[in-house]
Amino acid sequence: MKKHTHHKAYGDSTGKEPLIDLQSIRKWLNSFGNQGHSSEAVLNVLFTLGVILFVIYQVASLLHRMNKRVEKQLESRTKQRKVEVADKQTGDEMVFTDLHENVIRERMIPYRMPVINDDLTLRNSQIFYEEMKMRRSCRQFSSRDVPLKVIQNLLKTAGTSPSVGNLQPWTFCVVSSDSIKTMIRKILEADERDNYVSRKKGASWVVDVSQLQDTWRRPYITDAPYLLIVCHEIFRDVKDKPERVFHYNQISTSIAVGILLAAIQNVGLSTVVTSPLNAGPDISRILRRPENESILLLLPLGYASEDVLVPDLKRKPVEHITKLY
Repeated sequence: MKKHTHHKAYGDSTGKEPLIDLQSIRKWLNSFGNQGHSSEAVLNVLFTLGVILFVIYQVASLLHRMNKRVEKQLESRTKQRKVEVADKQTGDEMVFTDLHENVIRERMIPYRMPVINDDLTLRNSQIFYEEMKMRRSCRQFSSRDVPLKVIQNLLKTAGTSPSVGNLQPWTFCVVSSDSIKTMIRKILEADERDNYVSRKKGASWVVDVSQLQDTWRRPYITDAPYLLIVCHEIFRDVKDKPERVFHYNQISTSIAVGILLAAIQNVGLSTVVTSPLNAGPDISRILRRPENESILLLLPLGYASEDVLVPDLKRKPVEHITKLY
């Protein structure tokens, strides 16, 4: 007799149990005939199994399509976030472009300057230089009052300064209240004292300011009739979106301060450029300035006292600060 070998369905040569035992399925199907079941019953069972498999397939297909849709949405959101991040990284440049376009759309008007001959131009430049050469940082002020109209004219002159996109991001807070000046002085001196004491040992800048007889005390904040606090915007709404324009606004406001210093010297007043250091936020709260502003500088303003002393500073010669090409 021949030995029959039964092959197991989906089995391997290692003798492991198969996933589907076809022999058992055959026995189960043959049992229908042995038990008197008709072929119609077998077909009904197979049809039912087919329907179940079809439903499972449809559900699996639906889930697959849903997963694909979710993946596409996530991919789209990721690309959108990358674009937003790129815009923020180049925010200053984008803001500059937008603001420049706004300026170009402004109505253009004729520009006329008075015609001056070369001799008069040379003379005026020399006179202005001689005037500005006398400028010094003054830390002792007279009690003599300054007309408010003069302050307004000085600030109007500063307001003629160029600014990126003509934003004019500056605000000049004019403080004449003794109580507010006292509060600002206390905050400023406390912060200055911390910096001065903490860096006193071996710090070169302390040696430099010591030569100017400068300490952490700031009496001129309260002595001067007026205290100008220069603020600049750090963000503003551009096309209905808040855009950070800190860099350009700080530069624009610094240019305005330069023009203001020249205007102050021109009318015979004095000032000393004072940094707020870390006291800027506290000073902003005292003045109730909006959150989109930052304090750049403080300028005590008034007439110099009669007995004031200033350092005999030597400026670099023009040959050292000029390069001709």
